[in-house]
Amino acid sequence: MAQILGIGNATLDIIHAVDSYPRENDEVRCTARTIGRGGNAANSLVVLNQLGHACSWAGVVANTAEGRFVRDDLESNGVDTTACRLLDSGSMPVSTILLNSASGSRTIVHYRDLPEYTCAEFELLDLKSCDWLHFEGRNIEQLELMLRWAHTQFPSIHRSLEIEKPRQGIEALFGLADVLLFSRVYANHQGYDAPEELLRYVRGCSPQADLYCTWGEQGAVALDRLGRVSRQPAIVPRRVIDTLGAGDTFNAAVIHGYLAGLDTASLLRQACALAGKKCSQTGFAGLVQAVS
Repeated sequence: MAQILGIGNATLDIIHAVDSYPRENDEVRCTARTIGRGGNAANSLVVLNQLGHACSWAGVVANTAEGRFVRDDLESNGVDTTACRLLDSGSMPVSTILLNSASGSRTIVHYRDLPEYTCAEFELLDLKSCDWLHFEGRNIEQLELMLRWAHTQFPSIHRSLEIEKPRQGIEALFGLADVLLFSRVYANHQGYDAPEELLRYVRGCSPQADLYCTWGEQGAVALDRLGRVSRQPAIVPRRVIDTLGAGDTFNAAVIHGYLAGLDTASLLRQACALAGKKCSQTGFAGLVQAVS
């Protein structure tokens, strides 16, 4: 069992299921409404706990009923929250999500009214027992300081970085992690039409890292630090129900694969299988038990 610390966001998710995505100015009735806990790093930690690891989350939480809901959900899923920063002002980040029941796609409107986790807070954490640090690619200036500090003070701890959104200056972080996890959204924003194109470009400035890029229904591609390419088609379920959190699930499975000593091809296959399983169900409960 590995000790994993995730640094990033946790949110209150308000999910409305609709029969089809509405047009502008439509008024539609939702078929179901749920309230849950979300956030990229938080989701990945929940999956990693199911995979048998001891997980902790470092982020910012409002000291409100919504904040307690988020913390209670993480704790009930085996994720320790003692590293979080609790604030008496502000309110929890909220993601309002339209879940298209016809396709399983999700559209997210995000609201945030909290400061980000700082490097000063990160440096106060006891990382001696950590085996892996996973960073959500946000709060770029502070995140760069965290990654540099972790590399200097604890060089033996593996560091992964999720690059989902094209945030200004995020490219400065690429040389500071061992594993870089890219999304199709980022690749397309940078002008790339295939994952291999992005990964080959990034390898030129980040030769120290293993690189991954998910590509939705087309699967995922990996380019390791030795220049070897691995491709894995998507493992699509019979029926796609909910794609929310599929990327976070993929990232968790990649981290688990390293900790389990898998080769890249096996790791990639396992990650796509678990992400595909996530698309076949709502939420994360019982996700890992259903995948061999």
